[in-house]
Amino acid sequence: MIKRWLSDTCYVWAREMRTVVKDEGVLIFFVLVPLVYPLLYSWIYNNETVRDVPVVVVDNCHSKMSRELARKIDASPDVEVKGYAADMQEAQMAMARQDAFGIIYIPSDFDRKLLRREQATVSVYCDMSLLLAYKAIYITTMSATGDMNARLQMKSAGKTFDEVAMFNPSQGYGTFILPAVLMLIIQQTMALGIGMITGTSRERNGRGRLYPSGKHYRNFLQVMLGKSLCYFMIYAVVTVYLACVIPQIFSFMQIARPVDLIALLVPFVIACIFFAMTVTSMVRYRENVILIVVFMSVPLMFISGLSWPQSNISWWWQSVSWLFPSTFGIQGFVRISEMGATAHDIMPSIGALWLQALCYFLTTCLIYGRTQRK
Repeated sequence: MIKRWLSDTCYVWAREMRTVVKDEGVLIFFVLVPLVYPLLYSWIYNNETVRDVPVVVVDNCHSKMSRELARKIDASPDVEVKGYAADMQEAQMAMARQDAFGIIYIPSDFDRKLLRREQATVSVYCDMSLLLAYKAIYITTMSATGDMNARLQMKSAGKTFDEVAMFNPSQGYGTFILPAVLMLIIQQTMALGIGMITGTSRERNGRGRLYPSGKHYRNFLQVMLGKSLCYFMIYAVVTVYLACVIPQIFSFMQIARPVDLIALLVPFVIACIFFAMTVTSMVRYRENVILIVVFMSVPLMFISGLSWPQSNISWWWQSVSWLFPSTFGIQGFVRISEMGATAHDIMPSIGALWLQALCYFLTTCLIYGRTQRK
């Protein structure tokens, strides 16, 4: 009995593996997209910072403090003060000629407000067509004004300070966004590939069956385990490539220990497998899954708590985010790969992934059991 059970499970696994290899669409999502997309994305953001972005300063204050602020901005490696403009119209003409990509406007009451310990304002105008240039100008100006403000406060208190950027020293987009993208690629490509397999099975087997009938498909648990084993073996390799190889190739921050990565990624992959098998059971045609899953990618990035602060996400959207393995996978992977956390530190994320794996396993059992009864 046990021998036949194992034999049928291995048969389902082998047939599923042949289906993956023979289906070009599935191969694209299981192999090509995880292989090429991270390389392209990492290459685009590999140059995490731009240097010497030209700006024009409009200094209506003409004071020692305004000149000091302009020197601080010019002294940064990211921004270069190309010159001074008499007014905003002259500065806008310089931007129109692309002699500068930003304008720093210092009002006439800048030093007076600082000396009175009032809030002084500095306006920044940037060319938004170049995202990295905008980031360099904005962050540099914020850093210079913040440094000046802090030093004035410390001077009155008789203390000094040093500013240190934690976890992302270069303050680059690659180090910030890549861990989330890698985890999201695992979930989304898996759902796309499994969805195409499910849609094809429904079209071929008739009556909406998720798998064919036959002597090797008598028990839905055997079918589930055979299929999930196939997906796990494929994505074990894909996950190692995405989580370990890609950061090494592009020198992104990766300080996680192997044991901590395994503790997080094993439940994450398992949860993604049964999540995909549950969600894609609703797919009637193989093309439909592309419309559903691709549309979800950007919202999932926002509600994960990375690109938008989790504290500012409403409780309703946070509850929705808990339905997706990517939420806990992203949070856990960022903490262990960039912040030096251990598996013990991210135990809530690991526990949530195991709970998701169990819940989606049970829902998959219900769905596949219904198919068997049909």
